Amino acid sequence: MIDPLLQLPANLRSRLLKALESGTLEAPYTKAAIASVLGSGSGYSTAEVAAALTSLAAKDVSGPAVALALDVAVRSTATVSRPDLVWSGPTAPGIHTRGTRQVYEELIGAAEQEVWISTYAYFDGQQAFRSLADRMEAVPDLRVRMLLNIPRKYGDASPADDLIEAFSSKFWKTDWPGTRRPDVYYDPRSLDLSGNVHGVLHAKAVVVDDAAAFITSANITEAAFDHNIEVGIITRDALLATSLSRHFRLLIDHGLLLPLPGK
Repeated sequence: MIDPLLQLPANLRSRLLKALESGTLEAPYTKAAIASVLGSGSGYSTAEVAAALTSLAAKDVSGPAVALALDVAVRSTATVSRPDLVWSGPTAPGIHTRGTRQVYEELIGAAEQEVWISTYAYFDGQQAFRSLADRMEAVPDLRVRMLLNIPRKYGDASPADDLIEAFSSKFWKTDWPGTRRPDVYYDPRSLDLSGNVHGVLHAKAVVVDDAAAFITSANITEAAFDHNIEVGIITRDALLATSLSRHFRLLIDHGLLLPLPGK
């Protein structure tokens, strides 16, 4: 009876739980009401979700009770493996590790719905972003959001708009290898000249389909992937992955990260 609810993507299931618990969503469960909570995107059927909730309501099961039962069912069936360490750099005899490049390529190659990538630096964009661009071509519905740092060199007093325009022109004309383009965002604080604002976008992470998260010290460069000693973790904890992508999304929604011009 609750299979359509269990089969929801983790981020949508979380929205549904909160709406049922708070009373934002209650009987009668119409398709319009479901869509208002979960959105109208792909990945689920409003009719199936509405039918499942209506069946439960007919048995006098309240919204909060449905939320509790769904939460218990998810927790009891979830098989979340512990995080694995991921390393770059030299290896020693007797130490078996997963490599940064290997994990990055595996995640990108498995993406079906959404990818978030945050990096402080990248080098040779044509090579660094090739697998991502290829995956976007292979999966037309795949949405990619990239968070990049726009640097200001020490002593450079150029207007922020000039640095943004130069970075954007180079990225789209030279660095990005694909025909489909990702959504790219930057942290405007790195370009502030007033002296009152400090900070750069320094996070290095990849989130795929709100199901897997890779958090690492490595930038997207050949040196960081293959030579430097870098360390990170890969986890398939959907709650953690969703929390990470939600944080990035909120930074964008609140104007703390801005879209790169020129898409």
